[in-house]
Amino acid sequence: MRKRQHGFSIITAIFLLVVLAGLGAAMVTLSTSQNQSSAMDVMGSRAYQAARAGIEWAAYQIINNPTPSTAASCAQTFAQGSLGGTLSPFAVTVTCSKISSAVTGDSLNYFYYVSAVACTASTCPGTPSDANYIERSISTKFGK
Repeated sequence: MRKRQHGFSIITAIFLLVVLAGLGAAMVTLSTSQNQSSAMDVMGSRAYQAARAGIEWAAYQIINNPTPSTAASCAQTFAQGSLGGTLSPFAVTVTCSKISSAVTGDSLNYFYYVSAVACTASTCPGTPSDANYIERSISTKFGK
């Protein structure tokens, strides 16, 4: 009777090894995708900050421009690496357009529409060339 039951435990051991190996592979895959998702989230936040830096640069140009009737003075393209630090992977394109002007009392006020696009391509806005492409866009209105 004992001879027929010989070797039963090895089948159970192999089954457990296969199941545990499958669970281990699933855990590694899940961990990798979570880490990649977290890294992409950080890069998205950095892209937003790069676009915001472009908007702030345009606001500075509009405020300090001696002839505010032209919007061309606040249009700028920043190449990859020109922002420096953690924003260096991003190219930023800032566009400005004068919306209108209005006379208030004895002063003339100008209103501008400003847009900034930050992306990981060499020019913004770009076309997604890979799975790691990131782009953020901000637009606002200014008055002077």
